[in-house]
Amino acid sequence: MLISGGSRGIGLAIALRAAQDGANVAIVAKTDQPHPKLEGTVHTAAEQIEAAGGSALAIVGDVRDEESVTGAVAATVSKFGGLDICVNNASAINLAGTEAMAMKRYDLMQDINARGTFLLSKSCVPHLRAAENPHVLTLSPPLSLERRWAANHVGYTIAKYGMSLCTLGMAEEFRDDGIAFNSLWPRTIVATAAVQNLLGGDAAMARARKPEIYADAAYAVLRRPSRECTGNFFLCEDVLVEEGVTDFESYAAAPGAEPQVDLYVDEVDPPGIG
Repeated sequence: MLISGGSRGIGLAIALRAAQDGANVAIVAKTDQPHPKLEGTVHTAAEQIEAAGGSALAIVGDVRDEESVTGAVAATVSKFGGLDICVNNASAINLAGTEAMAMKRYDLMQDINARGTFLLSKSCVPHLRAAENPHVLTLSPPLSLERRWAANHVGYTIAKYGMSLCTLGMAEEFRDDGIAFNSLWPRTIVATAAVQNLLGGDAAMARARKPEIYADAAYAVLRRPSRECTGNFFLCEDVLVEEGVTDFESYAAAPGAEPQVDLYVDEVDPPGIG
């Protein structure tokens, strides 16, 4: 598995879930040294992966840079002898409206989210063709055309939907190669630094679910046959219901709290989701 931006949060949770079953995991991320406001580095993440039972490769890199990405893919293949899974986790968020959005922030989101996903996916494809059950999983939302999702933060929506369009298009482009391309998004907000710093602070964190809900859902998708499971826009909770989960309380960041619905989720509470 090669995962972008996996030094903390959801990306690291996905890596650790795979590591529990002895997976080989390469992480490409920018955080080489400790950050004053963000937990973890690519090196501490690798240590956690090894402690969880996996084999790790820490790669300091930037998904905005083509040489960095192709080098990360080559290093992964060299160390582990191939590539089975690509996880597009790296993402930037800025929820400013159109007039308030600084273009350097807009460009950053486009470069990391849409372009970074395209570049990493493209770079992995030649190696994924040789895998037995190849998957590309992108952490991006369903392609809803509800006006409200663009009204207040069109810049961010363009960037995230760009990631989802990679899933939509590449699933068809590489269907005959047997490479699965799917997107995965949480029905409710997940307790991460972005929620803490940008989406409501402690109050929002109390209504969030743990990153493990994303990790468990991702692991379930990645174990499905690639030729039978491609072109989907999954919600984490829906995947887990399909896997037999009936009680989501263990995923609550604050026990008993009512979870807050995430952005881009049109269907709030379908049957079977509690």
